[in-house]
Amino acid sequence: MHILIKEETILQKVKEIGQKINDDYQNKNPIIIGVLKGSFMFLSDLLKEINIPVEVDFVSVSSYDGKKSSGEVKLGQDISSDITDRDIIVVEDIVDTGCTLRFLLDRFSELKPRSVAICSLLNKRDARQVDIHFTYLGFNIPRVFVVGYGLDQSNKYRNLNFIGVVNGK
Repeated sequence: MHILIKEETILQKVKEIGQKINDDYQNKNPIIIGVLKGSFMFLSDLLKEINIPVEVDFVSVSSYDGKKSSGEVKLGQDISSDITDRDIIVVEDIVDTGCTLRFLLDRFSELKPRSVAICSLLNKRDARQVDIHFTYLGFNIPRVFVVGYGLDQSNKYRNLNFIGVVNGK
């Protein structure tokens, strides 16, 4: 396995993003919505860097079958919070095509939040099919299949403390 992003680099970026959220949401109480399963490690570390009042919720969506996208986004678990007239921050592990995130943003807009911010640890610009504007972004990465730090290959490798590429793919 080839290490693409080391743990120290990830944690430094998470700290920077957390500070930006603290600054941007002073005197507010946003709802942070983690997109499961991949975002759980990023979200956990990010929450440790946020020192303003926040609420946390989760949504589960899927469009992958093993290593490639099926092209169809399926909602596994919806949020339980009422986001009407609330500031929300959607936290993703990675944005590839943008289709999954577009699905979520369309779904959330029906619920009339006050504002929606997008926070993603990783961005594959070269894979994009849908235009996405990030409010908070960790790293742009090449079009390779990555694992670790919550990201998986067939539910393996999520526990790694770095982001890596399996067999140079």
